[in-house]
Amino acid sequence: MRDIVTLSCTECKRRNYSTTKNKKTTTGRLEFKKYCKFCRKHTVHRETK
Repeated sequence: MRDIVTLSCTECKRRNYSTTKNKKTTTGRLEFKKYCKFCRKHTVHRETK
């Protein structure tokens, strides 16, 4: 049931993290505030295709 999704930085658009989500319970896109090693700061990371 859980699918692997990739998270990318909203500022530099690089794909930094991967995580899993349950597609039945979470239909929208995931959004976390995580550290981007390229920007060297905490930024919002959103789910990409």
